[in-house]
Amino acid sequence: MTLPDTQDLRNQLRTAVLSNRKRQENKDELSRRIVGAFMSLPEYAVASTIMFYVDVGSEVRTRDILADVLREGDKSIVVPWCTIDGELELFHLVSMEELETGMYRIQEPREDLRYRPEKQVKVEELDLIMVPGVGFDHRGARMGHGQGYYDKLLVHARADTPLVALAFECQMFEEIPVADHDIFMDKIITEDQVY
Repeated sequence: MTLPDTQDLRNQLRTAVLSNRKRQENKDELSRRIVGAFMSLPEYAVASTIMFYVDVGSEVRTRDILADVLREGDKSIVVPWCTIDGELELFHLVSMEELETGMYRIQEPREDLRYRPEKQVKVEELDLIMVPGVGFDHRGARMGHGQGYYDKLLVHARADTPLVALAFECQMFEEIPVADHDIFMDKIITEDQVY
């Protein structure tokens, strides 16, 4: 009998975790706790330019708090969007009205705003990066949806820029299989603790 390869293991794990995450109860309440912990980090306090992701599906929900952060206006907020080529670009967001439903039903910057020079941000400009994902382990390993969008972006982040993932406890594992291109997180915040 042959053992399944790493990619097969990752696909099986991804399917199980997505099912767990979909069944997670109290997502709104737990998400507020998780995002609140993110915003309480010392790294958040000192960061000027912060990347938030805009939640989709059963991910830890960010958009309500994102709207509040934009209203406060004391941080420069950046959100990612996906190009046709499968790359993530970064957009300086000042209002939730600048978003529309894009690829994969994700809220993304409106097409008429995406390429304005004042809206474009390089990953090297980020002081703190919020990262979504499907599964994580206690070492900081991250498994996404399998397209590598975030890995291709995060490899270019400054070495001193913290990568902080948000997840529900049901997404945490002792160890997940990793590939050579996978980027590890500096911290993972769940409703129970910061890993």
